[in-house]
Amino acid sequence: MSGAEDNNARFLESPYRIRLVSVLFVVCAFNFADRAVFSALAQTIKVDLQLSDLQLGLLQGIVFAVLYAAVGLPIGLLAERLKRTHILAVATAVWSAATVATGMAGSFVQLAAARLLVGMGEAGFMPTTASMVGDVTRRNRRASTMSLILIGTPTGYLVGAPLAGYLSDSFGWRAAFLAFGIPGVIVALALPFLLKEPPRGLADGEVTRRQAPPIRDFLRAVWGNPTLKWVIAGGSLAGFGMTSISQFLAVFLARTHELSVREAAAAYGSVSGISLAIGLLTGGMVTDALSRRDPRWPAWGAAIGLAMAVPTYLLAFHAGSLWSAIALLLAAGAVLLLYYAPTTGMIQNLLPPQMRASGIALYSLLYTLIGSGFGPVFVGGASDFFGARSYAGNYGVDCPNGLPAAGASQLQALACADASASGLTYALSLSVLIFVISAVCFLRAAPGLKARAQAESAQTNA
Repeated sequence: MSGAEDNNARFLESPYRIRLVSVLFVVCAFNFADRAVFSALAQTIKVDLQLSDLQLGLLQGIVFAVLYAAVGLPIGLLAERLKRTHILAVATAVWSAATVATGMAGSFVQLAAARLLVGMGEAGFMPTTASMVGDVTRRNRRASTMSLILIGTPTGYLVGAPLAGYLSDSFGWRAAFLAFGIPGVIVALALPFLLKEPPRGLADGEVTRRQAPPIRDFLRAVWGNPTLKWVIAGGSLAGFGMTSISQFLAVFLARTHELSVREAAAAYGSVSGISLAIGLLTGGMVTDALSRRDPRWPAWGAAIGLAMAVPTYLLAFHAGSLWSAIALLLAAGAVLLLYYAPTTGMIQNLLPPQMRASGIALYSLLYTLIGSGFGPVFVGGASDFFGARSYAGNYGVDCPNGLPAAGASQLQALACADASASGLTYALSLSVLIFVISAVCFLRAAPGLKARAQAESAQTNA
């Protein structure tokens, strides 16, 4: 074995993979903790800055998604050509600094500017992460490896949301953003020293030194692969409902079940974190195991989970008690997340090594535009609409932005609160119906996964 081959082999050994997963887990936790803080404190920010539900939806949706989508694919293309560890470090620094800026904002416009930069930074996480994972793990272990890294997502929610509620109660909502943004910058500075760049294509048995193909060749490869298109469509549509629920769940709990900001943040973080952990681990590891028997299982598992999530969420949103709602939300989130890790694994397996970062970036772009971009905006607008329909008087005058007008009587304030809670409940209920369409997309992808596996097996045995 040559020196270069011996050096490359170290990237496939356990010590490097453990370090890779551990470091990316921490980065992932900061990535989603920043989002959890905003979602957990959305109601407090709304009251302090006098925002409407539509404006909240914009801040958590299209405003966040604009630069995420705009730079996501270019970052993916850069990740095929430059060191991914350095790209990830810069991205982490940008979103962490923007999180600090969020805590300093004093108006909707300033919040929007900060959220734009958060989106731009976070666009660099998934393409670089998935690309490096694909280079050091075998195809039948990629979904489970990604699920271990993405456990940083529930960790971010479990730590971020309750801690944000505590900091908001003790020091004001701005302190929470500073508390998560500043450590994120420190992590970004340490990243290049913690991770060494893995060779591309190593786990596929052939290190590729070929230059990444032009974007037109990449887009042609995607367009000519119906299975890949169904997978990306299914994941992107699932993101619409998932992001809609995630961004408004703390607000829903506060309004419908009359929780304080701190209580709603703790409940939101616990529900999101536990359900994410169960769904990610189950979706990644179980489907990797089942796919060894039948390569269609990643798509089947995703479709089953999405279909089960619809009635479970509907029951949760209309549950009569807090604990019934929490139990149902935990179950719904767990089955919903069965699609998440297998989707990135399917995309990695359907593309060659030199296109994987771009493939994940394209998926992230569409996921963000459809899910993060329009999902929260839809729920915010629908909440305002249904809230007005649920109110007997002039909702816009009596309950501006869903809050009682100055000098309102106690009875009128209660009526405004009831209408606001009812509007959000119906808006969230409507958003989950898109999971049915997403499930159909994954079912359409399943036959192509089997055909691809059979073709690769025949080529290997030839």
